Amino acid sequence: MELVAPALNHQAAFTRFYDDFAQFDPDNADYYRPGKDDFPTYVTRLTDESLGKNLRKGYVSCSHFWLLDAEQQIIGAIRIRHHINTPFLSQEAGHIGYDIAPSYRGRGCGKQMLALALPKARELGITRALITANEDNMASRKVIEANGGMLENIIDGEVFNESLARYWVDING
Repeated sequence: MELVAPALNHQAAFTRFYDDFAQFDPDNADYYRPGKDDFPTYVTRLTDESLGKNLRKGYVSCSHFWLLDAEQQIIGAIRIRHHINTPFLSQEAGHIGYDIAPSYRGRGCGKQMLALALPKARELGITRALITANEDNMASRKVIEANGGMLENIIDGEVFNESLARYWVDING
């Protein structure tokens, strides 16, 4: 498996990734809907976000990566925010957010994807990464813990309106 930056040559794989969400996890499919509707514009937006260009209000520079399997299928997406200097990011969203396509969950893909992303976060100058998960999402919490995440606390999210487990990962060690 490998992490790649979003690129136009992955449109068919992205469509399958989106369709997997639409069929098996429709609550989270909306996040990826813009890529289904207008893939070139979506890829441009993600690329711009990684460069800190044309950021939408309230957004920060954020590098996006897709996890590809041996068949070049997108089985996961991960986002690394370059900094978390807003109240929402520093409390609820953190540095890193990720999703595994529903059909690939429970196979260790999330653990591997986060492990591949941590060196990329280090390249961005992040030495300690805040990663959050819904308190009841034990699969995601295990992904974070398997990558060195140390639980700081559990908070009631204001934006997400969920109980969130907040972890810190020491990227340097």
